[in-house]
Amino acid sequence: MLSYLRPTEKWAPLPNSSYPRSSLLEGTMNWHLPFVLLATVTLPSVFSQFNPLSLEELGSNTGIQVFNQIVKSRPHDNIVISPHGIASVLGMLQLGADGRTKKQLSMVMRYGVNRAGKVLKKINKAIVSKKNKDIVTVANAVFVKNGFKMEVPFVTRNKDVFQCEVRNLDFEDPASACNSVNEWVKNETRGMIDNLLSPDLINGVLTKLVLVNAVYFKGLWKSRFQPENTKKRTFMAADGKSYQVPMLAQLSVFRCGSTSTPSDLWYNFIELPYHGESISMLIALPTESSTPLSAIIPHISTKTIDSWMSTMVPKRVQVILPKFTAVAQTDLKEPLKALGITEMFDPSKANFAKITRSENLHVSQILQKAKIEVSEDGTKASAATSKHGVTRWAGSHRGVNRLQFSHGVSACRRPHFQLGPVHGASGDSGEHEQMDDLHHNTWFV
Repeated sequence: MLSYLRPTEKWAPLPNSSYPRSSLLEGTMNWHLPFVLLATVTLPSVFSQFNPLSLEELGSNTGIQVFNQIVKSRPHDNIVISPHGIASVLGMLQLGADGRTKKQLSMVMRYGVNRAGKVLKKINKAIVSKKNKDIVTVANAVFVKNGFKMEVPFVTRNKDVFQCEVRNLDFEDPASACNSVNEWVKNETRGMIDNLLSPDLINGVLTKLVLVNAVYFKGLWKSRFQPENTKKRTFMAADGKSYQVPMLAQLSVFRCGSTSTPSDLWYNFIELPYHGESISMLIALPTESSTPLSAIIPHISTKTIDSWMSTMVPKRVQVILPKFTAVAQTDLKEPLKALGITEMFDPSKANFAKITRSENLHVSQILQKAKIEVSEDGTKASAATSKHGVTRWAGSHRGVNRLQFSHGVSACRRPHFQLGPVHGASGDSGEHEQMDDLHHNTWFV
């Protein structure tokens, strides 16, 4: 998951520190500047079997690239996305694509499902394993219009690789179909994501498919924040305005570090592990208040995060972090087109012959709704991504069907889940449930 916030204070070394300012030693981490949250999951047992597959080949960077595109177009908005959700939805589409449509998907994702299928299966299996002390659920579904016939290999492969279930719906009753999809998403995300779709997104005649991917994570901090230490402090939103919001605080030992971008802009990063120790939250923020977060974000990639993980060292620090809830719904169509995935949105060019040969389909819209909550107990995160498949008709009238997915807000490294920038997230002084968050080795969720 990717989230982007604006904190209120910056790392300040404790008195008598003789270390350079770029080092994260004993000190205070206050959130005055914008910062990036990344939930990561560490699954070394899975990746030790698949060393030839890099993180880039597994599509983690795709979500980060999408995130960068969104930040460029909406620099002052709350942004919460699930890279893993995006990659999963594109992977499901990739199984049904052919020709240039498939080529574009493969080029942007940097891997083919045939090669990475086994890894994706093992990642999902490891993430939702009962051995994992943190709660993680991943679910995929294809909602199909009654009477619409899909190619058997497409259904079989999606079931095998993504454990995708198929459900028939009456899209001629948009309100009922919409309620069915939203109820499924709500159940799979434990109530965190609701109203992903609205009836106006479903065309009773033209909508054939709605592909949905949902991810839910709930984890307790390994080192919990004590409620009595939560106090209102100044929080600066992305638009430069300051707000008084509840801030969590604790003094403890965390793995952290500092680095710089190629243009020599320094920033700090820290890892807040969850009690299962296979999932963690990574937080990055500029060292100087004059450095905009937008100058740091383009530097973040799977390789960058790998570097963070390998260079972090334990330090005793005081962490002051906003207690917040952030919700964002994002249209992924334009960001994906900016990355080179264009043909699947074009009614005259889209090729999804491996989904069906009886009708021409194209993708009309890709939406993702994500939510993250951070409190004294931990993190709660979820995301839903939907993609609509549309039938292409001959003549002047072009229909739009939708493929829809939902996913959890997080990202992985090897595999690890990642939370991206959240602009201007609102503080929440009310009571929170135990929170969810994704953080493992390095795969973005």
